[in-house]
Amino acid sequence: MIKKILITGSSGQIGSELVMALRNIYGGENVIASDLCPNVSEKIKASGPFEQLNVLDKGTIADVIDKYKVDAIVHLAAILSAVGEKNPMLALNVNIKGMLYVLELAREKKIKRVLIPSSIAVFGPTTPVDNTPQETILRPTTMYGITKVTGELLADYYVANYGMDIRGLRYPGIISNETLPGGGTTDYAVAIYYDAVKYGKYECFLSENTMLPMMYMPDCLKATVDLFQADFSKLKHYSNFNVGAFSVTPKLIAESIKKYMPGFEITYKTDFRQAIADSWPNSIDDSCAREEWGWKPSFDLDAMTQDMLKVIGEKHKQGLI
Repeated sequence: MIKKILITGSSGQIGSELVMALRNIYGGENVIASDLCPNVSEKIKASGPFEQLNVLDKGTIADVIDKYKVDAIVHLAAILSAVGEKNPMLALNVNIKGMLYVLELAREKKIKRVLIPSSIAVFGPTTPVDNTPQETILRPTTMYGITKVTGELLADYYVANYGMDIRGLRYPGIISNETLPGGGTTDYAVAIYYDAVKYGKYECFLSENTMLPMMYMPDCLKATVDLFQADFSKLKHYSNFNVGAFSVTPKLIAESIKKYMPGFEITYKTDFRQAIADSWPNSIDDSCAREEWGWKPSFDLDAMTQDMLKVIGEKHKQGLI
């Protein structure tokens, strides 16, 4: 029975919403939010404990675990793909050393469960691009991808050699109306909706036919919580589950927006992120997640577009964006 959960990276795009989702399930006082940045949302600070935490400071992580008697960790703190290419040594340091500290402390303190997300960034240009299998070639060309492959292997090593409960899923691009993304290659798929509402147009940094796997945040939260709560004894894989919802291009998202905002316009001006996107799959096979822990998404592209435009439109009317 999990009683106290520590979440690192709580001010990030996923962390800010996962904290609230887990607090709704386990109780506000039982989910400890943490982040290097102290400026987390008032919602997070008001609904439960928050600790300023640098994942490169093993001693402070240990102190927080002891203070709250933590028995589960969700480790989200990471440097993402686009930021990682601009500062690869920072990505290497934070993503590998920070994870190792979490794994070692979990081992030393007999933490019951650890969830560490991975990413479609583990794939590379030699990986099959269509319906990418669960078990396939992992030769990424980004530092972020390299750290995520290393993370998957390390997590499985700790499972095999120390009998620990460590699990993870490969996030596709995540689209949210709550928190802006933090330096990823799929960020356009969030920005396009904000700019559609605010300006009626968007300039995309990827080409119009760049196909990538995506997922709406409610499904991302559902996948994360479902895997976190899954029966570990029934899992055949551990740290590397493919999860998918739908695959889209910038052009397809623009066409979906035009169904509800006919005057919307999109232009294209590619940058360094195009090469990163070109190294990732068009679509993924998530049958292992479906079979081993019952994964099933709820949102397709048009359902997401309607909800994104509605929520962002309300924020715009209120002067919040």
